[in-house]
Order: sequence, then structure tokens, then C-alpha cells
Amino acid sequence: MARHHGQGEPSYNSKSFLGVFRYSGQAIRLVWETSPKLTVALILLSLVAGLLPAAIAYIGKWLVDAVVLSAQTGDASHRADAIRYVLMEAGLVVLLAAMQRGLSVCQALLRALLGNRVNVMILDKALSLDLTLFEDSEFYDKMTRARRQASSRPLSLVMRTFGLIQNAISLVTYGALLISFSPIAVAILAFAALPTFFAETKFSGEAFRLFRWRTPEAREQMYLETVIAREDYAKEVKLFGLGRTLLARYQSIFHKLYEEDRSLTMRRGFWGYLLGLLSTAAFYGSYAWIVLAAIEVKISIGEMTMFVMVFKQGQSAMAAVLSAIGGMYEDNLYLSNLYEYLEQEVPSSQGVATAGLIPGDGLRFENVSFAYPGSDTNAVEHISFHLTPGTKLALVGQNGSGKTTIIKLLTRLYSPSEGKITLDGLDLGEWDDKALRDRLGVIFQDFVRYQFKVGENIGVGDHAAFANEEAWRVAAEEGMAAPFIEELPDQYQTQLGRWFKGGRELSLGQWQKIALSRAFIRKTADIVVLDEPTASMDAAAEAQIFEHFREITQNQMAIVISHRFSTVRMADEIIVLDRGRIIEHGSHEGLIEAAGDYARLFEIQAKGYL
Repeated sequence: MARHHGQGEPSYNSKSFLGVFRYSGQAIRLVWETSPKLTVALILLSLVAGLLPAAIAYIGKWLVDAVVLSAQTGDASHRADAIRYVLMEAGLVVLLAAMQRGLSVCQALLRALLGNRVNVMILDKALSLDLTLFEDSEFYDKMTRARRQASSRPLSLVMRTFGLIQNAISLVTYGALLISFSPIAVAILAFAALPTFFAETKFSGEAFRLFRWRTPEAREQMYLETVIAREDYAKEVKLFGLGRTLLARYQSIFHKLYEEDRSLTMRRGFWGYLLGLLSTAAFYGSYAWIVLAAIEVKISIGEMTMFVMVFKQGQSAMAAVLSAIGGMYEDNLYLSNLYEYLEQEVPSSQGVATAGLIPGDGLRFENVSFAYPGSDTNAVEHISFHLTPGTKLALVGQNGSGKTTIIKLLTRLYSPSEGKITLDGLDLGEWDDKALRDRLGVIFQDFVRYQFKVGENIGVGDHAAFANEEAWRVAAEEGMAAPFIEELPDQYQTQLGRWFKGGRELSLGQWQKIALSRAFIRKTADIVVLDEPTASMDAAAEAQIFEHFREITQNQMAIVISHRFSTVRMADEIIVLDRGRIIEHGSHEGLIEAAGDYARLFEIQAKGYL
């Protein structure tokens, strides 16, 4: 299947081989910051483990020569030497095993610590990013790439680095022993593994490009898994008979990706085997050379044994060194995903003010227009109104008319493309984030149903009251949720949702009362926003709630979005929106007298109750 780089897609090839190692230092620093003690232990264990193999090989030479001399002369001292060398070699082998086991233990502990650290870094970064990014599919691709293998690659890179150091030390000691036989043997040892190394590096780059290109398909698979397996989708999947269709789509994506993997794996295996034969030929050629030298008595039997062992182990160490370099290259490629995400630009602080210039002036929209990123059409255009303390404003209009967009602008989830919004005479952009949000109590139509306890589901409306049971109870009374909560088995401690043991599900109307309670838990809020808060309740229940709402927000500004005109008429001011523009603005009585769109829609809805 033909694939091409997307716009801004980085290219990874041999020219960028050295440049891509720029993340090695960051990975080592990340591992060090995760656990300095374990990192030091890894370094020391790697150094010792790198020196021991050559020492074992050299003692092996002494052992073989002592055995040969003992057999030739019958001298008991040579026999004693042989036994001593056996014990020395056994001791070094035991020590090497301890070093290797220690490396495994340190690596396992670091893997757990580092996995958590990297995931926390990814999530912490997500908290700092602008909402616009979370509505961008390319950003989700970037986040998905960062999260996949992000916790394993830094440690893998560091372990390969330590492995490289360990094997490089072994190679130096092997080379020092082997050069006494022939410098040519050292050259053969150095160059025999290069073809396999270059092939593996090439295929690592191809594998990484596949990984980047196929991120959208991988996300689609994850989404299909969610739709098939989660309880909030299950009823429709079963009712509409979607299961097999979605599973077939899931399988189709897999087979498409599998064909790409299969092609790469087959080519990688073929060339790896073919080029690996060169290393085998080099070893046995050198083996024959060393054996002939022993036959011609140019070297002793012990030296022959040592040189063969050194060459074989040296060849393994050389292959390990080159494999570590290739692996480090591959790890750096994958780490580029993590750091590309972590280096995503964070919006600068928008302000520091904690109080307005004109206390009591309230909220003003002044000729505000806004277009969502990537859209050529304004979602709202030339919006102007003034909301004073104690005033209740209703926003009315068809779906897509801009009602929720106005709320997103008010809460500074987005900034206006044109015009300005002020609170107490100060532009919203100049307010400190916390100071602004402390003044807002907002419930969106698509409010989140957290798989938390009942009280925590209310407490999310104010992080300072998240675990405050007294605050939960007060807010639940104001949100009219207290009566049904007190009938639950554990009341405010009842687990909601079905994800965790003992969880209970609520009706839509009950969930909406929980959401209403969230809006009232923030006692510092003097602007309360309800976006379709009672859509799942009947007209009588909604009227009761809004009558109660007016009573408890007498001194607060309130903005209500509702499609029920029986509720809307309770507002002091009503704005009618159409395609992002204000087409009518006034009181219920004034708009009825004007006999415009509001009056027409009110009449149509009123007839539905007759």
C-alpha cells in the first residue's frame, strides 16, 4: 500500500542517523531524575560485568596450559595450579552471574518507576494545553504516538547505552588479548558484523515510519474496541445489531496493517539471515587460522583455547555493540514522538488580575465574533449584550445557532476572534485563570458522568470542595438532588457507574440534578451558567427547578440555555440566536409583543401542551 509523508512529517533516513541521537541525553537525564541510586547501580554493575568476561577467558588460558603441563610433566604443582584456576574461574563466573542478576533487578525497578513518571509527564502536559488541541485529530495522533511505548523506550535507550559501555569494555579487553595473535584478527572482528548492523538500522527506520503513518488506523481500532466493549455503547450495539459489523471493520484494519508488518518482517528476516552468514564465515575462518597456528606450535593449546573463546565472545560483543547502537537509533526515533508531544507549545498565562476595574459592572460582550480552528465560518458574529448582577439571561435558538459557543467564550475556553468580553470592566484575557474560574459555576449539556462516588460527582464542581462532605450536602440541597441521594444505600458515598464494584446507575433526570448541584457548590461563583440542564426532565419538573433556581441566585448573574419556552419566560432578558447572530433581544413580554421569531416559536410550543 502506498503511503506518503503528511504535511510537516519528519523524514528519517541515513542522513538523519546521527541527528536523531539528540534524545539520548534527555533519556539518560530522565532515568537519572527517576532514581539516581538505581542509575548509579546500573552504571557500576555494567562496568564490572564488562570487565569479567575477558578475565574469565584469560584464566581459562592459564587453566588449559596448567592441565597440559601437568599431563606432560606429572608435576603436582601444575595440578594444584589447575585446581586453583578452576576455583578462580568459578568465582568470577559466580560474580558475573550476580552482576547480571543485579542488572535485571535494577532494570525491573526502574521500568516500573519510569513508566509511571513518563505517563505522569504526558498527563500533566495534557492539563496545560489549550482546548483547541483536543478538538484536533492530528493532535490526538501525536498524543497516541507519545503514549505508545513511551514508558519503555527511555529505559530501553539507557539500558542499551549501558550495554554498549559494558560490551565496549569487553571489546577493548578482548582486542588487547587478540592483538597478540594478529592485528588482522582484530580487524576481522571489528568489520564482520557491520553489514548486519546497517541492514537492521535500515529496517528499524522503516518500522518507525510505519508506526507514525498508521497512528490514525490504530486510534480507529482503539475507538472500535471502546464502542464494542463499553457499557454506555452496549445497548445500541446490541439493539441495532452493530456488533459483527464493527468487529469486521476492526478485523479489516488489522489485516491491512498486518500485510505491512508481514512484508517488513519477511524482508528483515531474509536479509538478517543472509548477512549473518558473513559473521559466521568470519568466525570459522578465524577459528581455522587459530587452530592451524596451534598445530604449527606458533601458540600453545591454552592460547588457542583463549583466542577461540576471545574471538567468539568478541564477535558476540561486537554484534551486541552494533545492535545497541542500532537499537539506540530506533529508541531515539520513538522518543522523538514523546518529546515532540512534550514540546507542544503551551499557551502563555493570559492574565494576573484578581479583581475588575469597575466592581459590579457585570459581564459585557462587545461585538464578539469567533470561528472555530479550521473553519472559515464564524460560529458567532457581532454578539453584544450586558448582564448585570442579579440578572437572568436566557439564550434561545436552533441547534448550531451559537448558544454553547457563547458559553465557551465566557469561560475563556476559547478567545474571541474579534471584539472583547469584559467582567467588571476588565477584559477576560487579563484575568488570572483561578480568579476567573472561581467566579463561574457552569454546567454544560454534555456534562461528564464520573465513575466516582455521588459526593465526588458533586465536588468536581469546585476542586477545593472535592472531598468536603458538608459542601456536597449543601450543594445537593440547592440542586434538588438531596432527596434521591439520601435514599441510596451509602448516600453520598455510593459508587456511581458500572466500571467498579458495587456501582449504581442513575436515571438521566437524577444525573442532571447531580450536575445542577455541581453548579452551586462553588460558593465564590457570581455567574451561574446552565446549558440545557433539564433536558431529560418533564416540563413540570423543569419549571419547579427553575423557580427554585431563581430564588437561590437572586444576587447572581445567570445564563440559561433551554428549548422550553415555559422556562425561558422566567428570565429577565432573552436573546434569540440564528446562525451565530442575535436576531431578537428583550424580555418575554416585549418579544411576544414584537410578534417575531420568538413569539412564533413560543406559540408553536404552547400549542403542544394543549
